[in-house]
Amino acid sequence: MSAAAGRVRVRLLDLAHARSGDKGDTANVGVIALRPEWYPLLDRELTRERVAEHFRGVIEGSVERFALPNLYALNFLLHGALDGGGTLSLKTDAQGKVFSTAMLRMVLDVPAEEARALALPAAPAP
Repeated sequence: MSAAAGRVRVRLLDLAHARSGDKGDTANVGVIALRPEWYPLLDRELTRERVAEHFRGVIEGSVERFALPNLYALNFLLHGALDGGGTLSLKTDAQGKVFSTAMLRMVLDVPAEEARALALPAAPAP
């Protein structure tokens, strides 16, 4: 595991799986830790602000976040994500099915010591 400046880049894809769907103009994305010990990291790193920034230019509304620690999961509502929803939108994915894949493309910058302690898989070199 190489660490530049004491930090390791870790793909969310390697830490969690996700599911998404929709209701009207809102996409729903659930992110579930692959290992229970990784949930606190996800809880800390996947903030409303971080997710909103990740989807900047894709969603027009706010992001709501709900923690489900008993399931080692986080649930996000992405408002204004579907251009009016499935019956109104001309978007290719007006039902929000690909938002989970888009979420998993996120890369986290984790302190190297924490990454080692949690046995996190480092992202491949670009």
